[in-house]
Amino acid sequence: MKSLSVGAILWLWLAVSGWPSGSGAPDAAPSAPVAPTPPPVVAPIAPPTGASLNDVVQRYCARCHNERLLRGNLTLETFDVEAAHERAPTAEKMIRKLRAGMMPPPGQRRPSPDTLLALVETLETVVDRAAARDPNPGARRFQRLNRAEYERVIRDLLDLDIDAGRWLPADTYLGAFDNMSDAQGLSTTLLEAYLRAATEVSRLAVGNPDALSRSVKYTNPIEVSQHAWDHLEGTPYGTRGGMVVTHDFPVDGEYVFTIETLFGQGTGFQDVDISIDGEGVALLGLEHGSRSTYPVRTEPIFVRAGQRQISAAFVRTIEGPYEDRLKTPGWSFVGGEDSQAWANYGITALPHLSDLMITGPRRSAGLSETASRRKLFHCRPAGPVAAAPGEARACASAIVTRLAREAYRRPVAEADLAGPMSFYDGAAEEEGFEVGVRTALQAILASPSFIFRLERAPEGVVGDESYAITELDLATRLSFFLWATVPDDELLDLAANDRLSDPAVLEAQVRRMLADPRAEALSTRFASQWLRLQDAEDNQPEPYLYPDFTGQLREDLVRETQLLFDRLVREDRSLLELFTADYTFLNERLAVHYGISGVSGPEFRCVSYPDDSRRGVLGHGSVLLLTSMSARTSPVLRGKWVMEVLMGTPPPPPPPNIPAFDDTESARGGRLLTTRERLEMHRANPTCRACHRFMDPIGLALDNYDVTGRVRIRENGVPLDTRGTFYDGTDVSTPADLVTVLMKRPIPLVRNFASHLLAYAIGRRVEYFDEPGIRAIAREAEADDYRMSSFILGVVNSGAFRMARPQPAVDEQGDASRAGESRAGVRGTTGGAGS
Repeated sequence: MKSLSVGAILWLWLAVSGWPSGSGAPDAAPSAPVAPTPPPVVAPIAPPTGASLNDVVQRYCARCHNERLLRGNLTLETFDVEAAHERAPTAEKMIRKLRAGMMPPPGQRRPSPDTLLALVETLETVVDRAAARDPNPGARRFQRLNRAEYERVIRDLLDLDIDAGRWLPADTYLGAFDNMSDAQGLSTTLLEAYLRAATEVSRLAVGNPDALSRSVKYTNPIEVSQHAWDHLEGTPYGTRGGMVVTHDFPVDGEYVFTIETLFGQGTGFQDVDISIDGEGVALLGLEHGSRSTYPVRTEPIFVRAGQRQISAAFVRTIEGPYEDRLKTPGWSFVGGEDSQAWANYGITALPHLSDLMITGPRRSAGLSETASRRKLFHCRPAGPVAAAPGEARACASAIVTRLAREAYRRPVAEADLAGPMSFYDGAAEEEGFEVGVRTALQAILASPSFIFRLERAPEGVVGDESYAITELDLATRLSFFLWATVPDDELLDLAANDRLSDPAVLEAQVRRMLADPRAEALSTRFASQWLRLQDAEDNQPEPYLYPDFTGQLREDLVRETQLLFDRLVREDRSLLELFTADYTFLNERLAVHYGISGVSGPEFRCVSYPDDSRRGVLGHGSVLLLTSMSARTSPVLRGKWVMEVLMGTPPPPPPPNIPAFDDTESARGGRLLTTRERLEMHRANPTCRACHRFMDPIGLALDNYDVTGRVRIRENGVPLDTRGTFYDGTDVSTPADLVTVLMKRPIPLVRNFASHLLAYAIGRRVEYFDEPGIRAIAREAEADDYRMSSFILGVVNSGAFRMARPQPAVDEQGDASRAGESRAGVRGTTGGAGS
């Protein structure tokens, strides 16, 4: 075929364009205008119907979730999308997996994204509409004060700092939290512990002029650095290391302070400063010899009664690094008889203050005024009780009334005061006014109205009828949610006058409480437990691999995360900033650890990251430490933590008889294998691969951080390979990549946060019937840019928080079986295959 000439092509173009085909002579008639071609009529795509979505479930889901395979212990063979509310627990499992994009799993046939979105939105609509017709706020058993709450309440009630662990047993964790009612059992032993605590706390508050001499010993953790440049908060400036304790002195008198130190291999002299409330009272000289223990005591020192901060610290004699080329840089518990056990034999080291013992009183001299006595005795009788019994009893009654109102969290009646006042009368008659008040206080602290948070259904409630909790119960729920302590006078007054439930008043109170310093409980209590920060205490990095890691640094890592969450609450920022923040909170020690310059001093301050190697909580050393082993990182633990704690989609537990990761070959050809290489060998088993394909890419994206959270580029001398594929097909290889892929799908993160916040607030685990309310909270928060106040107000206004049902939300057998569950920690729940 001959090719067209340029002129022919131009003529065709002009013809198609509507130009006249002639020569352009004036007598050429203009062509008629061409009517625009109407767009083709496209029939609208019909939205998926229940029948078509059922086909999707049967085609793509029931292939694994059927009666024969029962994957995930779930069958969907008879599942009807339009009747999803009739199988709400199953529907909620499907919604969670579909929203996270985890089902169908990678490698399996999948419908289009629009179809999956239509399926999950239809499931949510069906379930939510049914829940709106018959909302179930759930129910819980009684709650009692746990250790942390007991300490905070006593501080507010008596201006007294105590360690509840001296008397109360450890709290059981259920899910993520230690305040779950299902886990708070009741036994004779536990009641005796609360009675013992009431006795001791009342004595500490009033003081004891008849106290006998006794010795109390405080032990310093071995990981607390004692090196020449490490100043311990609470000790005088110009000192290093040592320890700081709060000691209760029951009476004015003389006390003896004894210290015991552990030495390394070397000689010299060291001075130890003993200070009380920041004022030096003694200076002990120590000869640094070869002995491993060296107890030295002071002469008797007069100390007034009350709680005093005692510090014992070495006087700093040099500035800058300690000049010893063989020493371990940060680990200070070295040398001495136990040196070989710590792989540091022959290292010359500074002494480590291991124990402080306080003995007394000697020569008691009465009781001085203390903070707790001033808080307790706001009135006093003019003379002895015997001289004016009526005046003394009236004063005691006023004290007991105030204490009972605050302790019981409600106005008190004569019946509430009769018991404590009878104890006062008996003790005051024999031993005087102060002992009488102390005995009445003891009775209040031992009362069920103080120990237990009992909520009574109003009269007239029939069967499983839902009801609004009383205003006073609402005030208590609110104060323990936001402050982890009792409501203040303003909150109680509003509740007593039936004004707290007014929406405007309630919102104003929430915002007032969030601005109060006590709202730090949301970071130190809620966020710390949600993020499992307490697990960081369980992982002590091996000192021969991480010699710079100290106990002080561990506390800094945890504090960094708490301060970030606290800022989100204080400044009402977006929840998503927890994951994307390009800033953090550092002091000099932590900044040096991260390799960030320009930070000096022990105070924490907000610091912008110099690059994108860290973002949000995923770059925090606290999280990276708690998801590692002592000698190596664990991509599996880190991936599991992200899936379980942040996304709310935990992987299933490892199957039985799977070899532990540490049993995997660790070296080949004379070379240590990297964690990635060992992981690939471990997950070669198809049974393991099913779960590891979800967790491992997430964890490997965080493997550029070592056990302690430092950035690294090599492992065992080999460049790190952190490449992986997220389960949705996105390539991830850095923490920034991981944050980006998580932000593509924020709904699971947001709903999971709202779920944990609700569980913590109401003191029970979230059940399937709570999910519609959680979705409502998340939707309202989305409209407000996910600000923290929108989540908190959403929880406070939810039916689960303000309503209740008189019967348990779960059957008694299931409730009993879960009551003894305790969280074993991220490392413990992963199992051998995942560690």
